[in-house]
Amino acid sequence: MFNGLFDDFIVRAAFAGVGVALAAAPLGCFVVWRRMAYFGDATAHAAVLGIALSLTFSAPMFAGPLLVSLLMATLVTTLSGRCFAMDTLLGVMAHSSLAIGLVAVSFLSGVRIDLMAYLFGDILSVGVNDLMIIWGGAALVIALLVLRWSGLLLSTMNPDLAHASGFSPKREQFILTIALAVVVAVAIKVVGALLIAAMLLIPAATARPLCRTPEMMAVTATVIACFSSLIGLETSYQFDTPTGPTIVCTSAALFLLSGAVWRIINAVGKTLSDEAQSP
Repeated sequence: MFNGLFDDFIVRAAFAGVGVALAAAPLGCFVVWRRMAYFGDATAHAAVLGIALSLTFSAPMFAGPLLVSLLMATLVTTLSGRCFAMDTLLGVMAHSSLAIGLVAVSFLSGVRIDLMAYLFGDILSVGVNDLMIIWGGAALVIALLVLRWSGLLLSTMNPDLAHASGFSPKREQFILTIALAVVVAVAIKVVGALLIAAMLLIPAATARPLCRTPEMMAVTATVIACFSSLIGLETSYQFDTPTGPTIVCTSAALFLLSGAVWRIINAVGKTLSDEAQSP
């Protein structure tokens, strides 16, 4: 039954897109709340170096990006505030790791590699094994977020209150780092290293003005991300455009739409309030 279902490459691509959306969107809410946009970008760029490592040692393609993303995130967390400002450190490490990864790939002899597929994704080539990795990673990220939701949320909103409640902000930061590295590793195949940050940020930013609670924002961002993946995949198929960038463009269009809706709702609410207060 399942073999027949996954014989169609479009079905596999749809499941892959939804799997990445389920992991990236709720995690992206914490990235937005903590203002870690550049952090996610740096971790994603480092994944290119991980691709070179996987190819060099003939390891599974997700293993290298996962390892390098974890090392990058841990190193940045450890060094931030000691030598350089966070944005400076992230900028240096993001671009350096991306450049080193690209140079390292060029030295691989006897290996044919479609570099564009790793930079911008190749969701249409996703296989059943890739789906297992993507959904396994998504399940791990969702489990981490569900189990540590209170600690992560308190540490994000008020570290002092988190301490008083028995949570360690540093430990919660490390858990968030692990989840981010997992998302980067499993999303490489779908949207590529250069667009992973967009999948983390845009759905969460789209949901933010429309929601009043953190939980509602996480759920709304997940729905938006899944919708963007499916509509972007269909649009790419119909117009023969690059799938990963098309998914991100769809998500960006929804972001603009949500901003317009939010402004209209605010304008209508202000008008009704003024009318109610007028004699």
